[in-house]
Amino acid sequence: MADASTSAKGDLKLTNLTKSYGEFKAVDDLSLVIPEGSFFALLGPSGCGKTTTLRMIAGLEEPTSGKISIGATDITDKRPYQRPVNTVFQNYALFPHLTIFENIAFGLRRRGIKDVKEQVDKVLNLVELPHLADRKPTQLSGGQQQRIAVARAIVNRPALLLLDEPLGALDLKLRRQMQIELKWIQTEVGLTFVHVTHDQEEAMTMADTIAVMNEGRIEQMGSPAELYDNPKTAFVANFLGQSNLIEGSIVDSDGDYHVVDLHGQKAKVLKSRTHSKNNSVLYAIRPEKLRIDLDNQSRPGNRFTGGRIVDVSYIGVSTQYQVEMPWKQEIMVFEQNDDGVPPLDKGDEVTLSWEPSFSFALDGAQDATAGSEVNPEEE
Repeated sequence: MADASTSAKGDLKLTNLTKSYGEFKAVDDLSLVIPEGSFFALLGPSGCGKTTTLRMIAGLEEPTSGKISIGATDITDKRPYQRPVNTVFQNYALFPHLTIFENIAFGLRRRGIKDVKEQVDKVLNLVELPHLADRKPTQLSGGQQQRIAVARAIVNRPALLLLDEPLGALDLKLRRQMQIELKWIQTEVGLTFVHVTHDQEEAMTMADTIAVMNEGRIEQMGSPAELYDNPKTAFVANFLGQSNLIEGSIVDSDGDYHVVDLHGQKAKVLKSRTHSKNNSVLYAIRPEKLRIDLDNQSRPGNRFTGGRIVDVSYIGVSTQYQVEMPWKQEIMVFEQNDDGVPPLDKGDEVTLSWEPSFSFALDGAQDATAGSEVNPEEE
């Protein structure tokens, strides 16, 4: 029978995957399909189960129950070296005593391949570091070591590349550069990448599909745009970016829209973006979707009147306003610094307006702070 480490190809499928430690379920009955050749991200805060899931796929943790398969091949009980899976860790795990060339060639040589030069040169060119072949890892920067770790993993042509917080050790500017490069490499080599991260921007920049995890389960799964623009729960709305969530109730319908009463002010929301089983809702609008004007001006669309600016923060590309509404809730507004709106001051009386299609409504029974106070550090 062919070894799974070379023969298994196809979609990665997790079926009812559970990992328990005594009474605690780190991963709770998880089922999903990751299409072959896609860039998939498991995103969530510390303790949500994303790293445990990755370790079970890699064979470093044994599932309590459930099944892991790649295509038609069941790999649940295979040892790590028997799986068509390579992992890139945050600390890169390069061999310090070997040259970069030999680091990359290591896996090929272990598989008995004698002539490795062509394959090693190919991936060194792919990560744009052929000139570093004779150096040792300690002579490389963090970003270069990261690229070599990826090159070493993909030279073996695994069915699956697992990335465990791979950019966590890099500074912000380099991290953003590497996000673009990793996505480009994945497209070039066409392998399935499964990326574990707590960094929302990282997941949204690189992944085709994101699964947001919370307490061992998938809270919501979809494209970055889908999750950001139309989250189904308060946890996803708050964990991916920032949201203003306002308690209200549906009082009427108008074609494709519900009409919601929000502390005496009316606003519309698309029925297709309303995720509540009854009339009680958390009405949501992202800070950058709001427009802010002095009270004597008005624009079309939904409107909140009677706001008062209580805080102003200038952050370069935008100015952040905290606006206290008549019902004492503070609403966050991000206004682009593009000369569209003259600077406003603390104490100004303002009107907020927005397109009804930008808002969404969640189940009113949910905790409006869910996902906003999580400590997003890695597991």
